[in-house]
Amino acid sequence: MPAIVGAVKVINVGGSGVFNIGDVFTISPDSAVKTFAGAGSFNTGDFIKVRSNYSSTNTYDEDIADSNIYPIR
Repeated sequence: MPAIVGAVKVINVGGSGVFNIGDVFTISPDSAVKTFAGAGSFNTGDFIKVRSNYSSTNTYDEDIADSNIYPIR
């Protein structure tokens, strides 16, 4: 079924974002990220108390690739 679309103004589409108008069978954005953080890094909320006398983040990774993404083009 065809789509009928009026005026569209796109300000920004992110690096791994997808913008589509009309009929589509598959939308498959691709993205991979790896995050390293120390003790207490992702705590959120009110009145958080974190005590970390010693924090060490191991960033050694012997893999060549962690997430192999092959986009369909």
